[in-house]
Amino acid sequence: MKLFIANKNYSSWSLRPWVLLRVKGIPFEEIIHSFSAGDNFETFRNFSPTGKVPCLEHDGNVVWDSLAICEYLAELYPGLWPSKTSARAWARSASAEMHSGFNHLRNQCSMNCGIRVALNNIDDGLRKELDRLDELWSEGLAKFGGPFLAGQEFGIVDAFYAPVIFRMQTFSLKLGDQAQAYADRVLNLPAMQQWYEDALKETTRELNHDNDSLAHGKFIVDLRA
Repeated sequence: MKLFIANKNYSSWSLRPWVLLRVKGIPFEEIIHSFSAGDNFETFRNFSPTGKVPCLEHDGNVVWDSLAICEYLAELYPGLWPSKTSARAWARSASAEMHSGFNHLRNQCSMNCGIRVALNNIDDGLRKELDRLDELWSEGLAKFGGPFLAGQEFGIVDAFYAPVIFRMQTFSLKLGDQAQAYADRVLNLPAMQQWYEDALKETTRELNHDNDSLAHGKFIVDLRA
């Protein structure tokens, strides 16, 4: 099994299947192709039909898009979705909501693990999405008993929100006590800490990503190598 990803500092989509595989102890080969200035399409097309990351190769199959990869893995390995129908339905809905939504959060707080930024302000669009995030996480934790969003085991739904947790760290975003405790719990997972350490060691810079991170706030510190 090969997982093609981009820079760990920037690539939120790559993180999702990567952290799922790591937490679940599923063996795979990690292959990194760094973002470069300009269009990465032709380079990434060498392994991905869409010219985007992540992309999985396994047993002659090529699977692109983070959600498709996670669904593929769920057919091979138990425990990636909850076993109970109600929890599984909730987890799938929450994962799809992240996959297609939270555009203000994505645009104003792009993933950049190694820097810290103070937002100029939190506008109405971003505030609504942070409130929804708080509501959603608190609902899952209360409904299914935690410590993860859909119950006792880390699963696909947690992997889908993992990049948000790095965004929270970068931009000092705060949620309610229950949701904040969940974010801290996931951030301290060994797999998340490994991703973070690897991201800080990267020396490749992609100015478009860095500029996006600073477009809505004031630079505080760069912790990268």
